[in-house]
Amino acid sequence: MADQNKGMSYSDAGVNINAGNELVRRIKPSLTNTNRPGTLSSIGGFGGLFDLKAAGFKDPILVAATDGVGTKLKIAIETKQLSTIGIDLVAMCVNDLVCQGAEPLFFLDYFATGKLVIEHAEEIISGIATGCEEAGCALIGGETAEMPDMYKGNDFDLAGFSVGAMERGQELPRLTHDGDIILGLSSNGVHSNGYSLVRKIIETSGFQWTDIAPFEDQSLSKAFLKPTKLYVKQCLNIIDIKGIRAFAHITGGGLTENIVRTLTKGQGIEINLSKWELPPIFKWLSATGGVDDLEMLRTFNCGIGMTIICSPSSQDRVFSVFEKMGENPFVIGQVTSSGEVKYSGNFI
Repeated sequence: MADQNKGMSYSDAGVNINAGNELVRRIKPSLTNTNRPGTLSSIGGFGGLFDLKAAGFKDPILVAATDGVGTKLKIAIETKQLSTIGIDLVAMCVNDLVCQGAEPLFFLDYFATGKLVIEHAEEIISGIATGCEEAGCALIGGETAEMPDMYKGNDFDLAGFSVGAMERGQELPRLTHDGDIILGLSSNGVHSNGYSLVRKIIETSGFQWTDIAPFEDQSLSKAFLKPTKLYVKQCLNIIDIKGIRAFAHITGGGLTENIVRTLTKGQGIEINLSKWELPPIFKWLSATGGVDDLEMLRTFNCGIGMTIICSPSSQDRVFSVFEKMGENPFVIGQVTSSGEVKYSGNFI
């Protein structure tokens, strides 16, 4: 109970302003490491400033994206493994930006919690800064909200906001043609979609997050907390190749829904499931949860985190660029005139 002689304070209501100020002091070095051409402001102002001209743009179109991490956060909170969840947050936003043809420029985060534990928040925001560095975008601001009546204990939520730009006329997707090929880039695991089903499968399987995963030599929690892979630099390195039509970030809706969002009206796709091996983590989810192939394809990325539609004549050049970057792309299908999504073959 508050001391009635001195009156009530914000800390009596569960909000620690001093902790917030200390967090800002601690994370400043991480944010500074994300600075890039165009960054004008440092953390602490009322808004973040960015100079498009200094970033090299002449006639830019801005693109904005926002996203979260979903219930993957529940695993991070329960197991107290917070170092990579910020990378997920960045990847979910900037991977979408590049699908519009935009180079990510800057990022802002919103971190809301019931009780601000400085060490936890610092770990999470350091992960966000790591993701921004890898994506080449500046972390120019954010908001930390301590709301004890909204979140219980150490529960928290994250949201991310990113802005990118492209020169006018360079927007994606471009006109796709029947016979264009669909390339796949491998994922880094489940990424950040389908975790309500993941958690349900774990719950009913009898496994604990601390148990060694049956499909790889590490705990289940570490396997399922692998951060979403960033595809920004890979895609930006091929975006100007003649014959590039579209990118699709394989998130909610999986391979079933995301690729068709980039097609010309009336077109469809055919995906050959035999063209890549379903990673062990997805095989285990399917077998343990009794999840059929179609449900897997519409819920998870199934080993493909980003797809590229391009002309057959551009394939060799695209493969060459990707292979120099350490990627191992593969052809997974083609654009058709059917207007439908069709699958052939079976998962390996």
